[in-house]
Amino acid sequence: MSRLHDPFRRGQLAIAALFLSLGFQYATWAARIPAVKAHLDLSAAEVGVLLMAAGVGAAVSFPAVAWLMRRMGSRRLALLSQLGLALLLLALAAAPNYPVALLVMCADGVLVGCLNVAMNAQGAALEARHERNTMARLHAVFSAGSLLAALLASGMTAATGSVTAHFGVAVVLLAALGATARTGLLDEDAPAERTDPADAAAPPGSPAPADPEPARRRWTVPSRPTLWMCCAMVFGTVAEGAMNDWSALYLKDIAEASAELAPLGIAVVSGMMVVARLFADGWRSRWGDGRVVLLGSAVAGTGLALALVSGGVAPALAGFACMGLGIAAVTPCVYAAAARQGSDALTLVAAMGTTGLLAGPPLIGFVAGASTLAWGMGAVAASAGAVALCSTRIRWTPVPVARGEATPA
Repeated sequence: MSRLHDPFRRGQLAIAALFLSLGFQYATWAARIPAVKAHLDLSAAEVGVLLMAAGVGAAVSFPAVAWLMRRMGSRRLALLSQLGLALLLLALAAAPNYPVALLVMCADGVLVGCLNVAMNAQGAALEARHERNTMARLHAVFSAGSLLAALLASGMTAATGSVTAHFGVAVVLLAALGATARTGLLDEDAPAERTDPADAAAPPGSPAPADPEPARRRWTVPSRPTLWMCCAMVFGTVAEGAMNDWSALYLKDIAEASAELAPLGIAVVSGMMVVARLFADGWRSRWGDGRVVLLGSAVAGTGLALALVSGGVAPALAGFACMGLGIAAVTPCVYAAAARQGSDALTLVAAMGTTGLLAGPPLIGFVAGASTLAWGMGAVAASAGAVALCSTRIRWTPVPVARGEATPA
């Protein structure tokens, strides 16, 4: 069958367009923060509050996103939030003053929360419908979107200093991605995992009983496995976010790397994460999500801890590589597991992921301020170890390999 006519490939392409959109939109405005700062004449503290506004919007969007998912479904919510994020780029470029910019960034955070939940629900639904793994590759596409945005920002900055022109080009590209997504998104989300004892004996992969009134279903208290997923997501995103924010400073101040080598910390972590996510779906098919998360987070925590004990630039870079390699599959696997629990579980787990990204860097800074940055990075290693512990308490549901698809060697 042609790849263009393969329903799985068509759905994968459409959902990948959403992941690419989110990474591209985020990195687009982040790359022009200096220009926005100059345009609005902001202080460093005001820029910090502006960045925090987006994070706060994403973190507090949980109740709204849960309600919207029940009312609209992931397909409509994904398309509308993707369009809204594109238009917010133009709103940020046209913001006349600081209060308006704060409102724009807060709205951006809310829409990021909507798209994050909706696109992961679509990815999990695609896996369930076709019994094939793809979540890790979709998350790799998110990273590719950030890289594409960085390249576009560099080119547009060299060509023109106009933020409006840059964001206008970005909106055109986002519109094209939205059109691509519209043609192949799934109309239904993945079915929630059964909780009725009468259904416990039903074979994996069989359809769940229909919910007669999905729009009226109210949010319920999270189950214990869902709470363990939240913990794993928090610790995993704490480790991921802290590595991006503190690795360069660790290399410079603790490992005494040169100014030219210090930025390699971020490059090593990010590069290894992209590579790992490209291969992680094969690992999931062969070993299962639970084992991939357990072994990966153990490698991440142990590798970084050994690097910190050894000291020096080379061990640090090796430890950062272990962290990127091991932590890369955590969020895709946990998102997939949460989606099988239902939209409320997925929304809550996504909100906890945002909380981890927000809390991680300041938490490591607090530990470093109270002792040294080496101890702060030790807390990052401990976070990866906590993911391994949490993974043993999560109910991992295997995604069987589809008939005709070989299990990766």
